Amino acid sequence: MLASSSAGNSVFLGTDHTRILIDAGLSRKETLRRLADIGEDPRELNAILVTHEHTDHIAGLPLLSKTLDVTVYATELTAPSIITSDFSGRVQTFQAGTGFEIGDLRVDSFTIPHDAVDPVGYCIRHGGRKVGIVTDLGYLPESVKYHVRGCDLLMLESNHDLEMLKVGPYPWSIKQRVMGRKGHLSNDVVSDFIYEELDGVTHTLVLGHLSEHNNHPELVRLAASQALERKALSTRLVVAKPRLQSELIEF
Repeated sequence: MLASSSAGNSVFLGTDHTRILIDAGLSRKETLRRLADIGEDPRELNAILVTHEHTDHIAGLPLLSKTLDVTVYATELTAPSIITSDFSGRVQTFQAGTGFEIGDLRVDSFTIPHDAVDPVGYCIRHGGRKVGIVTDLGYLPESVKYHVRGCDLLMLESNHDLEMLKVGPYPWSIKQRVMGRKGHLSNDVVSDFIYEELDGVTHTLVLGHLSEHNNHPELVRLAASQALERKALSTRLVVAKPRLQSELIEF
């Protein structure tokens, strides 16, 4: 996770032959710096996958598209929102819910409930392994639960602590949006999902997109750890702290 918060989101995923970003919410300079920190040459990126058009997911996309010879993948409905006057990259569109291949990666997209034009999550397969990337959604419909079953690694948002949100600095209209069915997941909802739905196949669970005003990494860790303990799962838990690059996860 190069970054995961309302200040910017970007995930790097690579194999020996294919390298991609999921979202490009950091500046070009910061994206290139963080890739260099993990020993990756940005010129070797094959694609950037966009989940939706909100600024914290695409802020660096126009300049990155000018700098790198990389294809940007976005849904047919999302694409018009990211192709602005300063965007000069190649765009490959797809319909939400369909799959495609990038190098030796198999990418499957699925619709998620969020207040964007056509938001999606992704499951990515390679060599019999499956990675799920699911952030920015107001609740977990059965369709999303279905898609993330059997993930070896699952990245899921744990955006806010409900009590912190209620007494926090946001205007009430924003609080209602965040708590709504097209907003963001709370720690409690994620904890319930872990206890009720997470299976033993998932060896690593990454929780990200934490609100800097309405959450704290230790609250996320505590709620998720308790749920894992109740279910007697030995799943490795990683909490991606806002604005910071996470540890490199290899498997």
